[in-house]
Amino acid sequence: MKDNKNNQTPVEKESFYKYLLKKFTFLTVICSFVPLLLAGWGLAIYYTHFARTRITHNFSDQVDNHRRFIEQFLMEQSSKLRLIAYANTKDFLLAPDNLQSIFENINRDSGTITDIGLISSRGNHLAYIGPYDLMEKNYLDTPWFKEVMQKGIYISDMFTGFRNEPHFVIAVARPDTDGKWILRATVNTDVFRTLVENVKIGETGEVYLVNREGVFQTSSRFSGRIMEKSAADISDFNGTAVDILADATDETSDKYIVGRSWLSHPEWLLVIRQKYDEAFSEINHATEMNLIFLHISALTILIVTIFITRYMVKIIRTRDREAESLNSQLLQAGKLASIGELAAGVAHEINNPIAIIMTERQILLDQYENTNINDEEFAKQFMVSMDQISVQANRCKRITHNLLRFSRRTKSIIETVDLNSFLMEIIELMERDARTGGIRFTAALDEKLPKIKSDISQLQQVFLNLINNAIDAHNDRAIGSISITTRKETAPSGVSVSIADSGCGINERDMANIFDPFYSTKPAGKGTGLGLSICHTIVRNLGGNITVQSVYGKGTEFRVFLPFDIAPLDHEADNLN
Repeated sequence: MKDNKNNQTPVEKESFYKYLLKKFTFLTVICSFVPLLLAGWGLAIYYTHFARTRITHNFSDQVDNHRRFIEQFLMEQSSKLRLIAYANTKDFLLAPDNLQSIFENINRDSGTITDIGLISSRGNHLAYIGPYDLMEKNYLDTPWFKEVMQKGIYISDMFTGFRNEPHFVIAVARPDTDGKWILRATVNTDVFRTLVENVKIGETGEVYLVNREGVFQTSSRFSGRIMEKSAADISDFNGTAVDILADATDETSDKYIVGRSWLSHPEWLLVIRQKYDEAFSEINHATEMNLIFLHISALTILIVTIFITRYMVKIIRTRDREAESLNSQLLQAGKLASIGELAAGVAHEINNPIAIIMTERQILLDQYENTNINDEEFAKQFMVSMDQISVQANRCKRITHNLLRFSRRTKSIIETVDLNSFLMEIIELMERDARTGGIRFTAALDEKLPKIKSDISQLQQVFLNLINNAIDAHNDRAIGSISITTRKETAPSGVSVSIADSGCGINERDMANIFDPFYSTKPAGKGTGLGLSICHTIVRNLGGNITVQSVYGKGTEFRVFLPFDIAPLDHEADNLN
């Protein structure tokens, strides 16, 4: 890639702009994406860790609180039974209706006790209140009977017993004079299960109890029923444990958040578990939204970056083109300056031969007057030739005078200007070139046009540009005409100069831009786009205005208004065409 864009070919320049577009886009995207991604992912990781930790802690608290609630329930039922056993004698409880009354009072609020019985130390029922026929049953060899006789109070695991359905009992042994007797109560399994499962854990959650052997003490929603073997992890630990585990019995191998906590009495393991996706759905949703936001932000940055970089490259391309046009214009101005200096030199050199010719003519005339010539035809022809020499020499002198005048660079000087005479000089200068192209000048100058005060050098540039443009408008035509008109204006006060041509005209879409810098309607390489812009600036600085009317295909008329008096800014006259 060349460093100097002015030496590059159009293909190399276009490649350079594409390179700039890619480079700007890449750098902007990197500078925008990296902080966005770092901040986004950092916040997402921090929030996910924080939220998961908080949910895990909340889950642990829920397990711990529910364990205490179940323990409180069992302790309350045990305390009630112990109070009844120690507050009443065996004889009182054996009296008709007393045990029935106690049973009704216990179940008055919640119905948590299915039946209640008074059992002797030999395992026989002494009294029984309940829906089952158990009076003839002996419990001497049952595990719970042996445990309560040893420990004094005992809560059994789930068993079927004589009633052939899962249940557990709370039993209290009280010493007596003739040995121990037992007050036993069966906890309502449905009520207890409802109490255990009274936890809001969504659609996939479940709560259950298992004993040391892993046998369900309450039914699970998805894992098994009471008295079935559970796949729960039975291990010793203190407090409450919360883990993320995969269920081996689940064919989908979904992960679960599992909370476990051992009850103090009886030794049952409370298990609360829920599918990981549901438990952390809010976090997952927040993460998804964060990712969506990141992607939308990244896409927005990318789109904005592309638009901005395209706009920047477009500006650079436009600036480069303007710089190239300006360099070309400056080069052309230098050429024109050189041509002007050459023209001034040629005009100066031509003046010397013309002066000699005029001197020789005068010598010939003097000699003619001192010589007696009898041939009248020769004398007549001689005088005609002398007159023709005078006319042509004066014409050459006038042309060289105009060349010297128009090639001279001057500062902005306000002076009195006779517009009619000034325009005739310009017409005379431009007429020969126009005539070779089949263009005819016509002038309709107001004879009473007053003189104005303006900058003649800048007016020269304006009218030369307008007339040159009028000539160029006939390039595709064999003949044409340029009409120059002057007249006095009263509102506002000043004079107007109209330069109308019969050329190609200006397209409507170009009319709004013809006074813009570097905007040209001429073919590529034929114009710089600065002429009309400079004319517009000069006329405005001189206190006037310039307007245009055109019919495409028929011709164009430029109208220049100039005030009678103006005090423009002191600046160098712009000689660019």
